[in-house]
Amino acid sequence: MKTLKVGIASYEEFKARTMAIARGELKPAPDDPKVWFTSIESLAKVLSDKNRELLALISESNPASMQELAEKSGRALSNLSRTLKTMERYGLVQFDKGAGRARMPRVMYTDIVFGLPLRSRRSLTRQAKRAPAKRGVAVR
Repeated sequence: MKTLKVGIASYEEFKARTMAIARGELKPAPDDPKVWFTSIESLAKVLSDKNRELLALISESNPASMQELAEKSGRALSNLSRTLKTMERYGLVQFDKGAGRARMPRVMYTDIVFGLPLRSRRSLTRQAKRAPAKRGVAVR
């Protein structure tokens, strides 16, 4: 079983995190999310019920081409192509080379887990800076 961990962060938070990693100020932990969404809404669009059914169909049937997947799913090839390109950007699927020019979609994970903070990291940081520091306790 291969699990993908996703996170939710605003564009600004994600950019700050990426820059901190690039500067060597932050080392990502092994259990940190590998894929980031800017909102729960964007996560919900990519992983809608219909799209999760599509991922399950790909995983179960291992289609030899996009055309075969279109036939099995009942989706138009153009719609399917757009959806899978989006999923590919998030690392949910990859395309293997098939016979001739065929591209075979493959699902990369069996499970997806995500953490959803109830408060933004920024508001927690602001709150920590406003609160008086207690003796012996460092405020970051």
